[in-house]
Amino acid sequence: MGASLPPKEANLFKLIVKSYETKQYKKGLKAADAILKKFPDHGETLSMKGLTLNCMDRKTEAYELVRLGVKNDVKSHVCWHVYGLLYRSDREYREAIKCYRIALRIDPDNIEILRDLSLLQAQMRDLTGFVETRQQLLHLKPNHRMNWIGFAVAHHLNSNCAKAVEILEAFEGTLEDDYPPDNERCEHGEMLLYKISLLEESGFLERALEESHKKEPKIVDKLTYKEQEVSLLVKLGRLEEAANIYKALLTVNPDNYRYYEGLQKCFGLYSENGNYSSDEIDQLDALYKSLSQQYTWSSAVKRIPLDFLQGDKFREAAVNYIKPLLTKGVPSLFSDLSPLYDHPGKADILEQLILELEHSIRITGGYPDRKEKEPPSTLLWTLFFLAQHYDRRGQYDVALSKIDEAIQHTPTVIDLYSVKSRILKHAGDLVAAASLADEARCMDLADRYINSESVKRMLQADQVALAEKTAVLFTKDGDQHNNLHDMQCMWYELASGESYFRQGELGRALKKFLAVEKHYADITEDQFDFHSYCLRKMTLRAYVEMLKFQDRLHSHSYFHKAAAGAIRCYLKLYDSPLNSPAEEEDDTSKTPSQKKKMKKQRKAERAKKEAEEKNEEASGSGISKSGKRHVKPVDQDPFGEKLLKTEDPLSEATKYLKLLQKNSPDSLETHFLSFEVNMRKQKILLAFQAVKQLLRLDAENPNSHRCLNKFFHKVDSMPAPVIDAEKLVWSVLEAERPTISQLQEKTLSEANKIFLGKHEDSLMHRAAVAEMLYTLEPTRKLEAVKLIEDSCNKVVPTNGALGPVLEWKLKDCIAVHQLLEKVLIDQEAALRWKLRCPEYFPYSTYFEGKSSSVHNLLNNQDSEIPVNGGASYPEISQSANSFISNGKLEAFKNLTL
Repeated sequence: MGASLPPKEANLFKLIVKSYETKQYKKGLKAADAILKKFPDHGETLSMKGLTLNCMDRKTEAYELVRLGVKNDVKSHVCWHVYGLLYRSDREYREAIKCYRIALRIDPDNIEILRDLSLLQAQMRDLTGFVETRQQLLHLKPNHRMNWIGFAVAHHLNSNCAKAVEILEAFEGTLEDDYPPDNERCEHGEMLLYKISLLEESGFLERALEESHKKEPKIVDKLTYKEQEVSLLVKLGRLEEAANIYKALLTVNPDNYRYYEGLQKCFGLYSENGNYSSDEIDQLDALYKSLSQQYTWSSAVKRIPLDFLQGDKFREAAVNYIKPLLTKGVPSLFSDLSPLYDHPGKADILEQLILELEHSIRITGGYPDRKEKEPPSTLLWTLFFLAQHYDRRGQYDVALSKIDEAIQHTPTVIDLYSVKSRILKHAGDLVAAASLADEARCMDLADRYINSESVKRMLQADQVALAEKTAVLFTKDGDQHNNLHDMQCMWYELASGESYFRQGELGRALKKFLAVEKHYADITEDQFDFHSYCLRKMTLRAYVEMLKFQDRLHSHSYFHKAAAGAIRCYLKLYDSPLNSPAEEEDDTSKTPSQKKKMKKQRKAERAKKEAEEKNEEASGSGISKSGKRHVKPVDQDPFGEKLLKTEDPLSEATKYLKLLQKNSPDSLETHFLSFEVNMRKQKILLAFQAVKQLLRLDAENPNSHRCLNKFFHKVDSMPAPVIDAEKLVWSVLEAERPTISQLQEKTLSEANKIFLGKHEDSLMHRAAVAEMLYTLEPTRKLEAVKLIEDSCNKVVPTNGALGPVLEWKLKDCIAVHQLLEKVLIDQEAALRWKLRCPEYFPYSTYFEGKSSSVHNLLNNQDSEIPVNGGASYPEISQSANSFISNGKLEAFKNLTL
């Protein structure tokens, strides 16, 4: 570096490098200017000056200087290395790798460049290149531990575990017998555990077990050692030894469900789907009874039997489990037992059991068959449980009566208001749910969770402005909205985006959905620093797990929701472009003077906005001692207007669709969106591929039926193929059509009729059939409407299987109303449907049910607003005074304790 410079300037060049490494950018810049004063064309100095400027957020100048440096000294590995670092800082990893490779052609043995290249190869999952680079580093510096470990990890990632084990054994051969010293015991122990896991992964189970026993004294993490040992014993079939170790582990942590699962496997009493024979249930019951005597303080040993016990034994175990928790007042009891509601018959037993307990407490003040009196709070928590139970079963009237009684019993318990809010949300009264959640929030202004729950309810009720004001109460001062983005608060952005989408504000909705997508890109980038850190600190097992997690990162539900939301926005934007004919007609109808006035107004607004942005930038910017500028980030497009101006919404939608197809291939929504996008793009074969995937996943789903019929209806209406490509597509479809069982020797209308016969009792299936009937034969519109209106909402017996009292779901009825209004375009039928549904959903604000807050507001404008859980909302009625600004409820004003 700086070899072509005189001694004085060469020392200055070393100072530039040192200043860059120590983040003293001003000092480095001064030294660079001193060299360039005498040697203005010195390529390496120009490059280093550019790299320094890049760290000071002067990117344009930085790229110009680095490119000039490369141009002036194209054979300098320093210039190319710096060029690569510049690209790396901007996440242009492929370009950075190209620059590093050119630098290595000039200086093949440069360890720094090789190390930087290996990090990028790990980031980009260029595993073959990663192995080669790590091998080269080991060859150049074999006395460095990190190079051995890096080479082994590279082979592991490249699916060559056996080779990785060989490398680790070769490394161990270079160590002395008394290795490691005390300060490296943890790191060496981690390496040994990693080696054992590699042997296990390779299938060398006996060898792995032998190695673990041999190296036990050198392993510091004894708990992980035991867990790995017991895993090997189970795989080897040495179940008796494994059972003893599991019992020892349970002594350490008797609430670890994985240990109980492992113990069941050792006794041959484990089933993935939870189905057991009566003999197995008896054996499991005996096992857990013996374990409960050993671990009397464990809650897991009492809870797990509820999953497999049946009938009277289940009832007895449930009573013994529930009673102490009701007495203690555990709010999470229902959440703990909610998985049991998926087991046939258990929900009925729980209902009967809790009602008996409630009755006994009311009459005698204690539990049945017990003389001791229960504290008054036991009745409260019993009512609390029952309210959630009836909410789960869809009996919202009963649930609300129970929770109201609980609130009347003890009006100071916050959880009661949160649960009532949740019940109202499920019942369809989103406005009242938001009001209740906000009332709960005001009872404890320091609780972030309750604040977040309140925000979520507000967003569900489309009160976005109020939700944002409430959310930022727990953010730092300053730019509060951006602070939520910086905290990667994805649940808020998703709920906010969905609310904007419902309100038709596509720009803002897109802004929120794409913000979530950016968070996932940032999480992917965040792994970069760990490629060197984990090898240095020897956290190898965690490092490999992290890389595997990163590879499946985009399959997470939040990303799926964000990508699907963005695709829906782009589809809506394509269907209804911004410059619609109606707007153009409206614009042409204006007089010249009106147009001139509007032009001036827009110009003034634009100038004002630009001035505000400049002021914000000026007030928010500053320069630190290192010379780096601290510029307050200004959102140039707060309402997503630029996102709406995209020329090709479908190509933007396709970007996110590809990510969904790659990471969520088993989701119906993925292929439904693929169908919608590709039909609009006229990509017939891709649309057909989506149809086939939908049929593969769930052929009886209403959306699968819709897509199948829409597709072949479109194909049948297409003109005869002319060019070779069209003929090829046509021949593929002709060959594939007979393979679809739903259409074999049937017309689309016949297939539609058969589908109705299969699902005659389902509202959503009838709606899909009606929509397809209208699509295939528009003249049969009245028949299609009648098909929907003839649907019957069957009542499920209250003592039957778990489910709502009425079969229809609120969201399905809303979807049917929108179908009648917007697809079948029958306003009278839509109105009839809207008048029919309040009978089934009396709390629904959408259908203006008789018990909903909207209905009450319209009919009782001057009536008194109830406190402590009333279904009114302060934003709707100015007279609502259920709480005041300091969070103390007015209802508690005269409360005496």
